[in-house]
Amino acid sequence: MTSTDGPAPAFPTVLPPWDAPDDLRITGVRCIVTAPEGMPLVVVRVDTTDPGLYGLGCATFTQRYAAVVEYVEQHLARLLIGRDPGDIEDIGRSAHLSAYWRNGPVANNALSGIDMALWDILGKRTGMPVYRLLGGRVRTAVPTYTHASGATIEDTLEQAQAFIEQGWQHLRLQVGQRGIGTYGAPGTAGGYPGAANPDGWSVSDYLASAPELFARARTELGEEVNLLHDVHSRLTPKQAIMLARSLEPYRLFFLEDVLAPEHFDRLPEVRAASPVPIAVGELCTSMTEAARLISDGGVDLIRCHISTIGGLTPARKLATLAELHGVQTAWHSPADVSPVGAAANVAIDVTSAAFGIQECHVYPEAVHEIFPGTLPVENGYMRPNEAPGWGIDIDEKAAAAHPPVRSGHDQWALGVRGTDGALFAP
Repeated sequence: MTSTDGPAPAFPTVLPPWDAPDDLRITGVRCIVTAPEGMPLVVVRVDTTDPGLYGLGCATFTQRYAAVVEYVEQHLARLLIGRDPGDIEDIGRSAHLSAYWRNGPVANNALSGIDMALWDILGKRTGMPVYRLLGGRVRTAVPTYTHASGATIEDTLEQAQAFIEQGWQHLRLQVGQRGIGTYGAPGTAGGYPGAANPDGWSVSDYLASAPELFARARTELGEEVNLLHDVHSRLTPKQAIMLARSLEPYRLFFLEDVLAPEHFDRLPEVRAASPVPIAVGELCTSMTEAARLISDGGVDLIRCHISTIGGLTPARKLATLAELHGVQTAWHSPADVSPVGAAANVAIDVTSAAFGIQECHVYPEAVHEIFPGTLPVENGYMRPNEAPGWGIDIDEKAAAAHPPVRSGHDQWALGVRGTDGALFAP
């Protein structure tokens, strides 16, 4: 649905001290929120004095989507009206610095929606897809990974085999566990009947079950498939090293999010001790934080949610930094990234020498209906659109048929507790 809070209050736009090359100006900035898969997707639309020329950008922070809408429409929109949409870098810096207190997922998703929309406008004005504006291709297509999971190892590997038959050669594997289960896989209610919290999560069980999963996977799926795994931040530094060493025989493509962001300063020692490549960055809430993971030697692959670090402009700078440090990219892109955000990921992937792998989500038909031009996945690969800008539009009538609801993430996260009842990073 479209926000109905009304236009942003009048505010004199402070223009930069240079002349615009033409008369095209920004006339409106608003958010469209839709939830065709039950997760709110936030898209920013930037309109211009040319009635047919507008841009779309991803600002999706599913867990706090209403805050992003408020930030865009009540705070940022008033700074953009009357500006030349071609001043992408300056508009981004102006919006970033004007708040004084900076960064965080709400502010940066709001900035991202505007940033991506301005790139979309530039592509449409020049008649080129965004990836060509970034320097053009360095690869034909982008290999992706998808997620196989199940209550048992047999269930996970059966799903993985089906994905291999569909063309994927990179698979993230997760398997269930007693109690609440593990991240991305189901559990068994009352799995620890003698514990203070019978539905809890056990670190020791997890450290034992993960190597068993990958031992079976190598035997049954073969040596050619690339295997990945997501810890989802639940371990201490020493536990992360123990897990990484136990997985060494199975040659994982990467081990993801071994530590919570509060302990990112320990990542260099974990990476130094790990025989498995370490992928982190999904929970970075600024480009600066992500850049430090690269420059301090904490990651082998950086995998930011690019709208949470401010959009395409900071993400392409991060990709360049990664290239200079021998780090690869693996941008976050599950169901709570809009098709516009997924297109931005692929635009960087196809133009960057630092590319490692791309997470993908196969959007259902309802999403394709709302977002004509949504990128398909073919034999495990994605390609950018050749149409100008992102090559993606939005059907606002179809979007309104799927109004947003509050995210269920809070309820899930507060249930991730140990067998003693203490909370874990979810």
